[in-house]
Amino acid sequence: MVDVAKRAGVSTQTVSRVVNGERYVRGSTRDQVIAAMNDLGYRPNSAARALKRGSFRTIGVITFSLSSLGNMRTLEAIALHAARQDFAITLIPVTAPTRAGIQGAFSRMGELAVDAVIAIMEVHLLDAATVTLPPGVKVVVVDSDAGEQHSVVDTDQADGAQKAVKHLLDLGHQTVWHVAGPEESFASERRSAAWRSTLTAAGKPVPPVIRGDWSAESGYAAGLRLADEPGCTAVFAANDHMALGLLRAFREKGRSVPEDISLVGFDDVPEASAYAPPLTTVHQNFADVGERCVDNVLQQLRTDTAEPGVTLVPTKLVIRQSTARPNQARNSVRTPFSAHRLGDIGTKHGEP
Repeated sequence: MVDVAKRAGVSTQTVSRVVNGERYVRGSTRDQVIAAMNDLGYRPNSAARALKRGSFRTIGVITFSLSSLGNMRTLEAIALHAARQDFAITLIPVTAPTRAGIQGAFSRMGELAVDAVIAIMEVHLLDAATVTLPPGVKVVVVDSDAGEQHSVVDTDQADGAQKAVKHLLDLGHQTVWHVAGPEESFASERRSAAWRSTLTAAGKPVPPVIRGDWSAESGYAAGLRLADEPGCTAVFAANDHMALGLLRAFREKGRSVPEDISLVGFDDVPEASAYAPPLTTVHQNFADVGERCVDNVLQQLRTDTAEPGVTLVPTKLVIRQSTARPNQARNSVRTPFSAHRLGDIGTKHGEP
């Protein structure tokens, strides 16, 4: 920094102001300093600066899947909002959703230069007794049951599912079938529970769950079964990708949407409005979730406190052309659902 100051003909304090992006430096002086830095190949020593101010200005992010729509859009929002606050992110993907995997990720974060950690969880792991967090590191969790120990930010999954089911019941459907996500997923669990409780509260029969794996292929397998199910006039799919598979299966089996079967998804993926027909779905605000995570950890850093609890981001039902009143003439002779079909019905990836 002394060499840069000499080359630019300014004080070291002025160089420091330029390096730290402070505004109170004349444009011409700033240009001189930057030119001197370039001539000398000078780059600020981030480690030294971190030691001086007691902060690395870096947030660690742990996530299980980089292919999941929700994870990717939440991660994008975290990175963009952190950058606006002059923070960088360090990403550690966990290859296997196991307790050992998540413990290793937190241990790794403890070794890196991070001020806080955002953990994007989607399975029942963080609340396990075997997982210990690095001492002194602030933590926010996305999609978890860890609200008693940590700050949790999540979409209001239950409210979104309730809106979807109530919309179908309000149209006049006697019940709503459900294609759920994987059992180990918190989001799937909450959406299924809300589907069931909404039907029960309305005094409607509760069909057996058909379980998928979030993929369009598992939705297709579920759709082949539901197309032959007597009395099935409405389906709530736990995500839009499975809804896409359902649409294909219904079309192949000669069941029209929404004339024969109404369909609601969850997520509001960018392509949902281009489905045939355009999909009624529950919109998740992933950007809001990511931004609230960053705001939460920065608040913890500023106050040196952590308040356990859950912050829920509201959802919105987006009504398009995949839902309508039931076709009474075509479905009047059908029973609500086959009495012999009890319990969850599993579907494997790609199973016919």
